[in-house]
Amino acid sequence: MATTIDTSFDSDGTRCAAWLTLPEGPGPHPALLLVHGLGATHQMMLHQYEQAFAAAGFVTLAFDYRSTGASEGRPRQRLSMRRQHADVAAALDFLRADSHVDSRRMGLWGTSLGAMHALRVASERRDVAAVVVQCPIVHGPGAAFHHGLGPVLRMAPPIVEDLTRAVTGRNRRYIPIVGAPGSTAVVTAPGALQGWNSTSPQDSVFDNRIAAADALGLAVISAKRKAAKIVAPLMICVSSNENLMAVKHVYDVAGAAPRVTVRSYEGDHFEIYHPPLVSTLIADQTAFLRRELRVEP
Repeated sequence: MATTIDTSFDSDGTRCAAWLTLPEGPGPHPALLLVHGLGATHQMMLHQYEQAFAAAGFVTLAFDYRSTGASEGRPRQRLSMRRQHADVAAALDFLRADSHVDSRRMGLWGTSLGAMHALRVASERRDVAAVVVQCPIVHGPGAAFHHGLGPVLRMAPPIVEDLTRAVTGRNRRYIPIVGAPGSTAVVTAPGALQGWNSTSPQDSVFDNRIAAADALGLAVISAKRKAAKIVAPLMICVSSNENLMAVKHVYDVAGAAPRVTVRSYEGDHFEIYHPPLVSTLIADQTAFLRRELRVEP
């Protein structure tokens, strides 16, 4: 089994907890930064990717966004898209400087909303040599309105309250990240609550909260206009039964990216994390990354 080292890096003055997983053999090795989804932490399903990619010869770095999980930052569960983007960029710089890493062969791997950050960061940098995204959420408006106007209207009162609290210096107003259909939460798609919980180990606690006003940032962010600027080879793993956003938005990104490989898998947003699909995705992703990051068989 590959060795995982607990470490950390600084992002705008805040310590972000990170986990560096090393393959066997002498380096420097190609490397992957693993970028997780909305509200997710290192404990939630990343171990299987760390171990599989390390077995294939890659260093991986996973991390918790600031204000979440094992990372520092207050108020807790402040899930700002701008700050998370900065965390990804800082993590990539930290990985690039590690002595185990060949900085000419670094890739970005993003899942769910982490795909949004991976794509946007890749569009800004030339030190990213390959990008892989799976079950990608790439267009905030498409996700926000995927199930109509009702879920958006239910969030309006807590968002207004949270903005008022922030302006007056009071404790933030929180809403669930994910909830049952008809509830007040950022994501209320059928099956989403069970899906989120399926990625959280029994011995861990998923902090199902977000500062309500941060939902506004989720609703307006998009990777569509950035896709054409991604010069690195890109692999997009599409969940054909995606239940959090219309897949047309994913194919819009694919159509704009200059060097893209698309694979479709018969599963929803959460099934691809579990057997039997996860082994197929990892095998396809590993083959792509070994080719693009020049790893010998």
